[in-house]
Amino acid sequence: MPLWFYQHVPVGFFIFALGAIVGSFLNVVVHRLPLGMSVVSPPSRCPTCGARLAWHENLPIIGWFLVKGKCRYCKVKISPQYVCIEAIVALLFLGLYIAYYVVGPSIIHPWWGGVGGDWFYYSGVYRSSPYFIAHLFLVAGLLAMTLIDARTFTIPMQIPLVLTIVGFLAAIIQPMMPTIPATATGWPTVTTCTWPWFMSSACGMLGIFIGIFLLKTGKIRRSFADYEKYVKADEIIGNYPHARREMGVEFLFLLPCMIGLVAGYYLGKLLPATCPPIFFQSLGGALLGYLIGGGLIWSVRILGSLGFGKEAIGLGDVHLLAAVGAVLGGLDCYLVFPFIAPISGLVWVAMSIGLSAMFKRARRELPFGPHLAVATLVVILCRPAINWLIPRTMPFLPQPGLCLPTTPPVTPITPPGQVPPGP
Repeated sequence: MPLWFYQHVPVGFFIFALGAIVGSFLNVVVHRLPLGMSVVSPPSRCPTCGARLAWHENLPIIGWFLVKGKCRYCKVKISPQYVCIEAIVALLFLGLYIAYYVVGPSIIHPWWGGVGGDWFYYSGVYRSSPYFIAHLFLVAGLLAMTLIDARTFTIPMQIPLVLTIVGFLAAIIQPMMPTIPATATGWPTVTTCTWPWFMSSACGMLGIFIGIFLLKTGKIRRSFADYEKYVKADEIIGNYPHARREMGVEFLFLLPCMIGLVAGYYLGKLLPATCPPIFFQSLGGALLGYLIGGGLIWSVRILGSLGFGKEAIGLGDVHLLAAVGAVLGGLDCYLVFPFIAPISGLVWVAMSIGLSAMFKRARRELPFGPHLAVATLVVILCRPAINWLIPRTMPFLPQPGLCLPTTPPVTPITPPGQVPPGP
């Protein structure tokens, strides 16, 4: 067998199996979270008769075929959605592994080799495992949020919270991994995070925790606390009459964060004008990504609600993009929300109008969360095109990379009796 077979086939098989297992768990999440049920207990069982599944029936992908798509007790058909989700997640995981580690460097394969960037390829799956695992979690979480949001018009806070924690942990653990080559090129989540920007992100995050503390202690109240008085339980979109008033409540929650962002930046200016250690740059990149992603949508939510008098964007979308920023960094959030997600929304509207007219059915409404998820996947898979386009269209945006200390030029020593070289 060639060397690549031993290098990638066992790992690829493991990644595929891991994706199938995660997909099986997502089936539980998608079904139970909207109902307020635990995703841990009771164990997997038939949704119709409640019979507990045997171990071989619960095998991802294979189990559905073993029971021939029917419950062995009540003989009711089991939806193929379960096996489809398991297969989709498994293929997504395997596809990311192939694009990141198998295809090759971007100089040889300009498109697929540039999806993960040379950093992942030259680092290898072991040395870059914290960030790679975070990307896998992100893809799985986006799929779960899309399925739930499309059906219920809500995003359970548990999913973006888990993704955010995974993004922060990856940013903390990755700098502790063995030394990797090409450390300055394409380092994920980091966009030249100097001391002022690290301090700004750290103090801004401290402001978020202060706002949560004020909320938990009753110093400030939750926004839309009386929503049920004006909106019926079976309504997906309601006309809440006090949206402008509630934006003031949310502004009070965000005020400590905004103060922390400004104060932290000027505190960082007082530190020596040197590059922070890689640990602080990695953590600062994840913190900045979280604050930028959440801040982008939250600002539109506040301004849109003030302008139209209705809730413009749900808080679930705020947490979704904040989680994306924690994993991918703040630069990608600028691409996901203002540019790609609205295009995805327009394409969906055009398709739904055409399909509804063709089949004589009511047009299917879709919340904004799935469009954010699609836009994030586009950013991940179209990284080479983005890396080519951004410097040419938006040169003012900083490019991903570490802040490295500059080495002063070395002046050559002229031996006695010789003329110094010219310029």
